[in-house]
Amino acid sequence: MADNLSKEDRKKNMKAIRSVHTQLEDSVTKELWKRGIRFRKNVKDLMGKPDIAIKKYKLVIFLDSCFWHGCPLHGNKPKTNEDYWNKKLERNKARDAEVTRYYQHKGWHILRIWEHDIKENFDRIIDQITNLLNEIKRDSKKFKDSR
Repeated sequence: MADNLSKEDRKKNMKAIRSVHTQLEDSVTKELWKRGIRFRKNVKDLMGKPDIAIKKYKLVIFLDSCFWHGCPLHGNKPKTNEDYWNKKLERNKARDAEVTRYYQHKGWHILRIWEHDIKENFDRIIDQITNLLNEIKRDSKKFKDSR
């Protein structure tokens, strides 16, 4: 199927896509903040610029969109300029894997959440994040108490 936009319109459309303060990110962070969880967003001094980071507990959270991160269920590749998009999306997936390995090697807790999971069951995802943080806090307290 051919692109139904002119080259100029497509370029304008693609430039309008944001990488920070997306609706997805804002909905998740707003709910976490309401629940009393304090964090930093899009932390530039951490590898991969995580969407949500809590340095005190070595926790980073990435909210991966289905298109840009190559979701196996919902990721679709544009039909025009296929070589460019194949390379671009494969590089994104490779970078995600590299960032994940980096944090695992450094002993951080890393959570990657697909866009579709947030949309399908928002409350479950928020509970998952909250439960993980509570577990990390408990483990941290046990470690401190055992010293």
